[in-house]
Amino acid sequence: AVKQLWGDGDHMAEIDDMMSEQKAIRGEKAKSVWDLLRDRAVRWQLITLFLLVSCIQLIGANVVYSYAYSIFTNAGIPPDQIHYVSLGVGTTEILSTVLCGFLIERAGRKTLLWKNYAVMALALGLLTVTLSLQDSFFWVPYCSVALVFIFIMSFGVGPGGVVCPLITEIFIQSYRPAAYVFNGVINWIQLFILGLVFPFIV
Repeated sequence: AVKQLWGDGDHMAEIDDMMSEQKAIRGEKAKSVWDLLRDRAVRWQLITLFLLVSCIQLIGANVVYSYAYSIFTNAGIPPDQIHYVSLGVGTTEILSTVLCGFLIERAGRKTLLWKNYAVMALALGLLTVTLSLQDSFFWVPYCSVALVFIFIMSFGVGPGGVVCPLITEIFIQSYRPAAYVFNGVINWIQLFILGLVFPFIV
């Protein structure tokens, strides 16, 4: 099964890891979300997951997507062409997430997270400046469009690509289903709260 999944090669190290994990959990059944929340042995993994999911919500990706249309319009892109640019944004996110898959083992998870969070914060700061100066120079709106693409690319290479597989890496097998449920619930609750609060902030 491993050869079919990963191709030919020596996969004994991975198989040994799987066997040792299976021995460690001793046939334990999958834990519930309540078990996950109560068990002190996985408290730091749970806190880590909560913080990373919260950072993804609070970094502003949803806001960039919300305002992308007006940014593209102000850059002078004709309304009938904006859907192509939006398609380009989506394609950029997909390609950068795939790129993250190749970089994650070489660069490391922490490096990809923190460096890309820094690039995203810088892109948002510069985007704020370019949006306030967009009527001053003809080229400033194009800088805003470029910053949207830089932001989305950094999101895909960093948090967008790192957080999803992280659950399987920091939780043992019996806790993974509950961790995925916790991740989904926290993600949607925070998205719901942001959706309610954001119009008032604007």
